[in-house]
Amino acid sequence: MYDAHIHLDQYPDVDRSIAQWQEAGVKGVVAVSTNLRSSYDTLLLKQKYPDFITAAIGFHPEEALPSVQDVTEWKSLLLKERSLISAIGEVGLPYYSAFSGDLPSYLPFLEDMMMLANAYELPIILHAVHSGAPIALDLLQKHGVKSAHFHWLKASSAVVKQIVAAGYYVSVTPEVCYRERDQLLAKIVPLSQLLVETDGPWPFDGPFKNRPTSPILLKESILTLSRLLGKPICEVESYVASNVRELFFCK
Repeated sequence: MYDAHIHLDQYPDVDRSIAQWQEAGVKGVVAVSTNLRSSYDTLLLKQKYPDFITAAIGFHPEEALPSVQDVTEWKSLLLKERSLISAIGEVGLPYYSAFSGDLPSYLPFLEDMMMLANAYELPIILHAVHSGAPIALDLLQKHGVKSAHFHWLKASSAVVKQIVAAGYYVSVTPEVCYRERDQLLAKIVPLSQLLVETDGPWPFDGPFKNRPTSPILLKESILTLSRLLGKPICEVESYVASNVRELFFCK
């Protein structure tokens, strides 16, 4: 069982958390970053848990665009620590924050990240929801990006089908257990391109309300997917695990 998208550096006691998750059967996580400091922290965690953590570094698009100085230092970090890094992310386009009104300013930055993904032969992890999803898809195809993960995707069925047709990966969160929107999306995405994630420590409602978010919740996501898709639990679990390994080249 792999969590394809988690903000591990935001957990207060990472050592204790990882021990609990491993005991519960979690095999690994893809730890994403939100800014320069977060990227450094993620790589420190990767060095401490090299077989459990798959590291991604990036700048969260719901935050202000990074300074030129931060981007320059981040690019130096990418070059220096390439052997520790399995993806660029998360990056993308703002939708929920006040920065969504300045979308044109974010497009060149996202394109720069895509070109870096190509140059370093890395997959890119995208925060691109609703109206941002087709824009991100167009940019991926414009730059010929081969590997991308649309994390916690929210988009129309038509756009989801286009993303799938382009060969990119899509993930669902524990919301798939109680939201019809996510359940409909899960039925569109082939198992061979489906991932499960928590986006932890982001909290969830439904049956997970007031429960701490951890990769352990993915057991229930996989159970729900099994019911939705009419597939054995072991088959769903096998697919989502192999998809993570294939996309991020992890063990």
